[in-house]
Amino acid sequence: MTLPIPTLDHVVVNVRDQIDAGADAYRRLGFTLTPRGYHTLGSMNHLAMFGTDYLELIAVPLGNTTRPDILSSPIGLNGLVFGTEDSAAVHAALTAAGVSCGPPLQFSRPVTLDDGSSGDATFRTVTLTAGTVPAGRIYFCHHLTRDLVWRDEWRHHANGAIGIARAVIAARDPAASAAVFARMFGADAVRDIAGGFSLAVGLSRFDLLWPEAVASQFGGAAPVDDDRAEAMAALTIRTRSLDRAASALAAGQIEGVWRDGERIVVPASAAFGCAMEFVV
Repeated sequence: MTLPIPTLDHVVVNVRDQIDAGADAYRRLGFTLTPRGYHTLGSMNHLAMFGTDYLELIAVPLGNTTRPDILSSPIGLNGLVFGTEDSAAVHAALTAAGVSCGPPLQFSRPVTLDDGSSGDATFRTVTLTAGTVPAGRIYFCHHLTRDLVWRDEWRHHANGAIGIARAVIAARDPAASAAVFARMFGADAVRDIAGGFSLAVGLSRFDLLWPEAVASQFGGAAPVDDDRAEAMAALTIRTRSLDRAASALAAGQIEGVWRDGERIVVPASAAFGCAMEFVV
């Protein structure tokens, strides 16, 4: 069985039932967000679209109990999503590799475009069984209607963001989740780095780091330790210009931002539990 190649589709920030506050925070961070979408599964979202990947704010309507996986998960970065063009093949390959996952699940959400036309954005996902990677939800997304998701009118951001360069997982035993990724993609897909391990994901990467390494890189900007053994902690966003990112953050009156050489760091407290750094 041919193992899938790790490519990045998107990352997910969980805002639970606070979609208005979450959208306001990310607009103040300088992101252009898509109109609110409503999934047939009961969740709702806004997206910040980039060149080949995107950031999703996921939530449920106030009082809705149809998505306990969202409501019971911590606020913050809680989903790392690989891309695929064949969800059935991914499910077969992961199962053969001994990685527990559910069968492909198809769902959709209506999309209205700027020209007034509309359609249903449709997806099939293959999700690792909860707890396989303790940090949060890990799944593959198979887009059946890419033209309704990647739209140039949604790709321009005041902060200059053009893509996700890295996602960071803080783990007390990073080798354990690194071993899961090695089974999914092959042993040579994961490499040792200072402070932990790294998985190459297309032109991006997922770093699994000891908490001390995360603290060293992000200092007080890192999410507050909530005693979890493993948590998704931070994102590295590639921008066209650090000066442009700085101007957008200043315009949004984001507090606690600091510039360190070739990066700008935003504290988790300003981004719904997800520390963020902008790099060129």
